[in-house]
Amino acid sequence: MRTLIVFALVGFGAQLVDGALGMAYGVTSTSLLLLAGTNPATASASVHLAEVGTTLAAGASHWRFGNVDWKLVLRLGVPGAIGAFLGATVLSALSTEDAAPYMSGVLLALGVYILVRFSVRPPRVSTARVSPHRSKFLSPLGLIAGFVDASGGGGWGPVATPALLTAGKTAPRTVIGSVDTSEFLVAVAASIGFLLGLGSTVLDPWTIGGLLLGGVLAAPVAAWLVTKIPAPVLGTAVGGLIVLTNTRSILRALDVADGARTPIYLAIVGIWVAAVAIAVAKLRQAAAEEPAEATDAEPATVAARD
Repeated sequence: MRTLIVFALVGFGAQLVDGALGMAYGVTSTSLLLLAGTNPATASASVHLAEVGTTLAAGASHWRFGNVDWKLVLRLGVPGAIGAFLGATVLSALSTEDAAPYMSGVLLALGVYILVRFSVRPPRVSTARVSPHRSKFLSPLGLIAGFVDASGGGGWGPVATPALLTAGKTAPRTVIGSVDTSEFLVAVAASIGFLLGLGSTVLDPWTIGGLLLGGVLAAPVAAWLVTKIPAPVLGTAVGGLIVLTNTRSILRALDVADGARTPIYLAIVGIWVAAVAIAVAKLRQAAAEEPAEATDAEPATVAARD
């Protein structure tokens, strides 16, 4: 029972972040399982089995709050499921440590770009609720993201979400809601692959149940939260999370001492907080200018009528 409660809390926190920012459920949950001594394949399998339920709940919640573009879900999720099945059945036993620094470097660059763009100069079309992207772009993105997710214990959100946000053609809430919803297909395919490759005897039902319970409870809260955070603030938050997460991966891969990591993390957090503050300030400035513009326009409208 203690295991169930502990992992329910972990699942709640991980899903709250994932549902609001479009990433980090798998990364957070898998990291804790690895710290507990679970081997990578079993950890990834446990998380993906729990995600079958959490992503279904998250998708339903995002749909209820109008955050889902179903064409985007299918065009991204179907190739993602194929990639996840391949990653789980063929390459889940192989180490991804050598490729991690290079992948983290790419994601770090995307994170910096998103952080700067949404805080300093938000995309003009970032409010579009229907994605204009076609299968030519979404299919390879989904395939790669699904493969990385299954073989690395997490990665669907960190790969798919920044790629779509960087394009700046779809509202962040729609990107996050659609990526979260499409992850259900990825979780199902990865789970099937892991069950075929590992069997069910190595899996702990208390761990999976705890992650599932916490994630399901957090899903509607996260879906509501993403509708209330303005796009520039949400995009800046996602960018900062990507930068911090992948900087940590790169420093660990380079065996940087713990004492040297702390100042780097503090500097990143400071820049992240400043960027969010800039985004909030710009929103307040824009809100203050709108009534003035409306007041200026009103006499002109009256004169035109006369």
